[in-house]
Amino acid sequence: MTTKIHCPCGSDSTYEDCCKPYHSNTQVAATAEILMRSRYCAFVLQHYPYLIDTHHANYRGGLSINDLSQGAELTRWLGLEVVNFAPQDELATATVTFKAWFYHDGEIDAIYEKSQFVREGAKWFYTTGEQFNADLPKRNDPCICHSGKKFKACCMKLTG
Repeated sequence: MTTKIHCPCGSDSTYEDCCKPYHSNTQVAATAEILMRSRYCAFVLQHYPYLIDTHHANYRGGLSINDLSQGAELTRWLGLEVVNFAPQDELATATVTFKAWFYHDGEIDAIYEKSQFVREGAKWFYTTGEQFNADLPKRNDPCICHSGKKFKACCMKLTG
């Protein structure tokens, strides 16, 4: 019997019903936000070919699966927060601002980025991103892993 896992992208669905169809190339993401969520899920599950395939060729700059996998075994992904999704230019381009929280080397941090996406035909592609510094949640804020607990009673404990 196969155990169905909750999708890491933050949806209320299982991985099989959410991001797996994108990762297995049986579906294409209908919006840039869905693509961004599926890319986060691919990072969590270390599905690097999908990340390369959904990164626009003009912006890859030699990015390889080896580059993406560096230190992956030492990183624990904690949760995704979509801050803003903004379609632009008659839906041919879009931005998605997000925080992808992770635990690495004894510390919690986030990739806090405003990502740019472009649609070519029916497919969305990641192009570039502007990075920001993320502030950790306050002790009584909801936890970044979406457990329903306060940060102090959940992921904050990872840092000792």
